[in-house]
Amino acid sequence: MRYLPQTETDIREMLETIAVDDIEALFSAIPAEVRLQRPLRLPEAMAESELLSELKRLAAANADPDRYLSFLGGGAYNHFIPAVVDQLISRSEFYTAYTPYQPEISQGTLQAIFEYQTLICQLTGMDVANASLYDGASACAEAVLMAVRAARQRRKVLLSGALHPEYRETVRTYCQYLEIELVEVPFGADGITDRERLTELLDAETAAVVVGYPNFFGVVEPLADFAAVAQAAGARLVAAVAEPLALGLFKSPGELGADIVAGEGQSFGIPVSFGGPYLGFFAARDKDVRSMPGRLIGETVDRDGKRGFVLTLATREQHIRREKATSNICSNEGLCALTATVYLALLGKQGLREVAQQNYAKSAYAKEQIAALPNCSLPFAAPTFNEFVVETDAPAAVVLQRLAGERILAGIDLHRYYPQLANRLLVCVTEQNSRAQIDTLVAALAGGAA
Repeated sequence: MRYLPQTETDIREMLETIAVDDIEALFSAIPAEVRLQRPLRLPEAMAESELLSELKRLAAANADPDRYLSFLGGGAYNHFIPAVVDQLISRSEFYTAYTPYQPEISQGTLQAIFEYQTLICQLTGMDVANASLYDGASACAEAVLMAVRAARQRRKVLLSGALHPEYRETVRTYCQYLEIELVEVPFGADGITDRERLTELLDAETAAVVVGYPNFFGVVEPLADFAAVAQAAGARLVAAVAEPLALGLFKSPGELGADIVAGEGQSFGIPVSFGGPYLGFFAARDKDVRSMPGRLIGETVDRDGKRGFVLTLATREQHIRREKATSNICSNEGLCALTATVYLALLGKQGLREVAQQNYAKSAYAKEQIAALPNCSLPFAAPTFNEFVVETDAPAAVVLQRLAGERILAGIDLHRYYPQLANRLLVCVTEQNSRAQIDTLVAALAGGAA
């Protein structure tokens, strides 16, 4: 990648063009208390050979991940990726491709996206899917904006308190200047969104209800019930799916009545990779297709009757007037979407179901073993997929620190997101965790008993 520096003259001319006094003014929207007021603490420049040696030294200080047992989840899942996935997506025509600005001459790219859209529709049970978004959180936020657009005069959105906290935060960020009222619906003692409270909060101003499927606690929400309640009030139900592998086992959101499905596709062949890249998927009903963000690829025939692919809808600012755009997303996440397509095509319906069953069975075994410990309990009785909440007799942070000393990453401290849940942690078990590893986790948890 080239480094293109700007001279002082370049900077001054750019600022004059946009009528801004100085560079600091570009960051005026960022509160002063969170802005860095000093130069970055970086060492002096090095020769290339010295820099490479320093980077190797720093890399050697990293902990070897293979020496840890991991039961982390919360939106980033460790699933097995067949070697052929990387082999196929590493073909140069795939990994060098970018958003086609003359799309119809990029038939290979369009077909790959079309196949991706088809798979997402089959997975979610919806009518139409777009050409992908950045990640699950931004896809969820786009779903909220779409629901408000489609509802026209309604400006209120109900967010489940059991929806992934970072999804909720992203929705708030997207909506903060748009006069959209966001109301949080609490979850009950079983980990499910409180249906009674949801019904009370629904009114003629509500555009959408957003719930996780499964939710942040791994609990499988009763979507059909929530869809009926929301739609009876004239609102749309948005299902946010952070762990799409669950859709290989449970009924699809579309079957259960969801109007919009937004989620994260990282589980489909994309490694965790220290936080990215991720893949946002997005699907909806035909009736709302013109309110969807991003781009849609369609199938057609040319004048000779040959099969071809076209950019059917492109309601984003690079294709139409900015004020009429449904989204300002800048890429279709093509390589990540292709990765998910290859992964899903390789496994097929039966393979995906088998992997989902392994996740379900192994987590059920872990739940059974942990529930039998004298110092642990499972506070939520509702069905879960591959992750679940464990309550301990000590603060979760203390338990996690103790187990990390034994090279076990036992889960996520829920106190970080829910101050009232100081003694609870979120544990995730996937097909990558063997029975022996689960037994090691259980024994380590038991070791903290009084």
